[in-house]
Amino acid sequence: MDLGLLARVMRLRPRLRASERWTRAALERHQADRLSALRAYAYERSPFYRRFHAGVFDRPLAELPILTKANLMDHFDDVVTDRSIRLADVEAHLAAVTGDQRFARRYRVVSTSGTTGRRGIFLADPTEWATVIASYNRAQEWAGVSPSLLRRTRLAVVSTTTGWHQSARVGASVRNPLVLTLRLDATDPLPATVARLNEFQPDSLIGYASMHRLLAEEQLAGRLRIAPRAVISAAEVLTDDTRQRMTDAYGRAPFNVYAATESAGIASECEVHAGLHLYEDLVITEIVDEAYSPVAPGAFGARILVTVLSSRTQPLIRYELSDSVRLASTGPCPCGRTFALLDGIQGRREDVVELPHGSGGTISIHPLVFHDVLDRVPAGEWQVVQDGIDLRLLVAVPGPDFDGDATVAAILRGVQALGARPGSVTWQEVPSIPRTAAGKAPLVKADRSAPDGVRGRAP
Repeated sequence: MDLGLLARVMRLRPRLRASERWTRAALERHQADRLSALRAYAYERSPFYRRFHAGVFDRPLAELPILTKANLMDHFDDVVTDRSIRLADVEAHLAAVTGDQRFARRYRVVSTSGTTGRRGIFLADPTEWATVIASYNRAQEWAGVSPSLLRRTRLAVVSTTTGWHQSARVGASVRNPLVLTLRLDATDPLPATVARLNEFQPDSLIGYASMHRLLAEEQLAGRLRIAPRAVISAAEVLTDDTRQRMTDAYGRAPFNVYAATESAGIASECEVHAGLHLYEDLVITEIVDEAYSPVAPGAFGARILVTVLSSRTQPLIRYELSDSVRLASTGPCPCGRTFALLDGIQGRREDVVELPHGSGGTISIHPLVFHDVLDRVPAGEWQVVQDGIDLRLLVAVPGPDFDGDATVAAILRGVQALGARPGSVTWQEVPSIPRTAAGKAPLVKADRSAPDGVRGRAP
């Protein structure tokens, strides 16, 4: 147990609660002050930022250059503000992490999984890590579950136990007498996960949307028998159908959390469930189109740019994330919190299928198009695999009422209605959907290997 971390988080909690009720003007002053301090720190201590922002030191945020993962990793040693840090040393440390070990006895290190082509590595000093934990604690509080001296919280997380993943590092660092934590790997056999949850009886259940869907089915079938006070979905798109299954299973609506390895918590739902409040006191989030121009409320952007106001060891200013989200066009949330609302999250740009268009060129097909068909089929999980212009549907443990040919035909109609012209659409039964090293089950996967065991086809 890290008593210093616990003390820092406990000090942060009341400050974060207060900022949720600031006036809009006070929130904007806070952002401006924190951004100014972040930029001054970066320009003083990071050779990369002195070059990257040369000539625009006095320009507003919207006029600064975009920081990509490639920029960050290619210039890692010059980005970091502790001049003793070297990427090679950090990577060696990361390869050996199994618990709450710290690099140079100071920094906690986390990594993205690299599913978008290259992994990113991120460091946090004790103050920064306390903000990471506090951002996740905010989501817990809004869901109605938070540790206190009067009642211990039993927290179960079904994601990954891989040491470099942020959820694993968070779990390893928050163990204390106030929070009893059970960490389970999403790649473990489902019966084993169900048995351990039944034994543990969590107050709060956190997991990927794909795992929540499976666990909700287990609860509805009577094999999982738990009564959590809060159920929280994170790291994958939570669809309306999965949300409803979770509500039916536990008798309460789940809470959706939007976070990233780079920034920690970005937004989450409050008790009203009217959308996800952006954590505007911690992260400045810009929703932009393909040309990096701002997107108006009510429209989905092509990506977001995050500026993490607490970042110092590795300053993140206008860092690009390939997520498509939508700012709500409605008024403020009835809960009274000042923060703006997201009312739609479509997921990563990498989850979008590009197919030929009937009039020439290509068209982007978002995973929600597949959700409209596949969330209603009697099967545990599914995944769409793109092989060139062909689509292959993997269906895990379909029920006796599953009609593969009808499902394939419905998918074909859906994409054709948008003007797409795929080469073929097929389906294949599999025992389970392959998961990444972080335990996630991507909705869409590019795969150039030849299909094996194809069971149905639509021309």
